[in-house]
Amino acid sequence: MADFAAVVLAGGRASRLGGVDKVMLPVGGRTLLDRTLAALSGADPVVVVGPRRPAAAGVRWTVEDPAGGGPLAAVDAGLRCLDADEGVVAILAADHPHLTRETVARLRDALRTDPEAGGAVLAEPGGRPQWLLGVWRVRPLRDAMPSEVRNRPVRALFEALDPVRVDATTAEVSDVDTPDDLDRAQAADS
Repeated sequence: MADFAAVVLAGGRASRLGGVDKVMLPVGGRTLLDRTLAALSGADPVVVVGPRRPAAAGVRWTVEDPAGGGPLAAVDAGLRCLDADEGVVAILAADHPHLTRETVARLRDALRTDPEAGGAVLAEPGGRPQWLLGVWRVRPLRDAMPSEVRNRPVRALFEALDPVRVDATTAEVSDVDTPDDLDRAQAADS
């Protein structure tokens, strides 16, 4: 049994990319979703919140109800698929092409070193937290989840858990929201 679970947010409209299925875009010969799943090697279970797509075996799929409710609704839907109230869950957006197993391991290690923290979150250079790049203690996360999650910001939920901030490299927090972002990610990976 793994010592952590994972929830991957793989929905969204990708309006700045013309509405394409963003997480299925290739970077370095693998889709953004596959790259994220590779960074979560060892997690069990892995829940992907978004439309079902070709992906690694053993992934659980769910969508927020109703679909399109935003990241907090997606986090809530993913948590509902976890069996245990205890333990740690990595919560990652699937549009960060340069996350690695080492990134997730650093987050998990940071959380282990601070038993009072509700989570550990990557912070971009300059200190701004990337709320959808973190690991969290399941029970406090569930306890802090508001009853209304649709179209509400995730920041308030995660900020209330007083997470450890883990310095990220610029590459780790880079995401793909625009065609230029995709071009940069592909160039960095070639």
